[in-house]
Amino acid sequence: MAQDPRRQGLSRPVFNDDYVARLPEDPYGQETAPNARIWRVYVEEAAAFDENMVGQSRDGLDVMLVFAGLFSAVVTSFLVQVSQNLQADFSEMSALLLHDLLIVQLSMVNGATVNVTSPSVNPARKFDPDVIDVWINGLWVVSLVTSLVVALSAVLVKQWLHRYMTFPSGTPGLRSHIRQFRFMGLEKWRVRIIIGMLPIIMHISLMLFLAGLALFYVQL
Repeated sequence: MAQDPRRQGLSRPVFNDDYVARLPEDPYGQETAPNARIWRVYVEEAAAFDENMVGQSRDGLDVMLVFAGLFSAVVTSFLVQVSQNLQADFSEMSALLLHDLLIVQLSMVNGATVNVTSPSVNPARKFDPDVIDVWINGLWVVSLVTSLVVALSAVLVKQWLHRYMTFPSGTPGLRSHIRQFRFMGLEKWRVRIIIGMLPIIMHISLMLFLAGLALFYVQL
């Protein structure tokens, strides 16, 4: 039968760590048991690390989610107005036709000769929107789509982080393995890189909106 080396008078290293004093020493041969001290230490250290990592990410995601939602609402209000420039204005067309009709009637009353070759507008003619209007709508649509992508990504990442921090009850060994499995998945899917990319995408969306806004005021 193997003997406990600790009972053979062998020297043991001394750790200046309060875990050694605070947590009971494992029985010989139980150093990797489900309730071993190593798993308790891992759970506590991982909890402190995850709380710091996830706490910072959550704060940034909350701000990003609020800003993306408000920004999307602003872009939508502008886009609703300028999208009308991509189709013919039938109210203006009706006003021009009525003006032509009024001129003809007034000329007939006065006995003047009216030479009407063609109306001011032709309703059957294909409408071609202005190039600047197309650019403005294109920039603002892309800006709106990117801001919505940021909002959706922020919601998904917040759900991932909430799931990451939720651990089932069980032994420290089981919780350690579950935490490590989730952390490896977090690294595999580059979640922290995704979180870091969200502000960059939001800045791109803002610049696209400002570019469209500049074109919008240039044509006024």
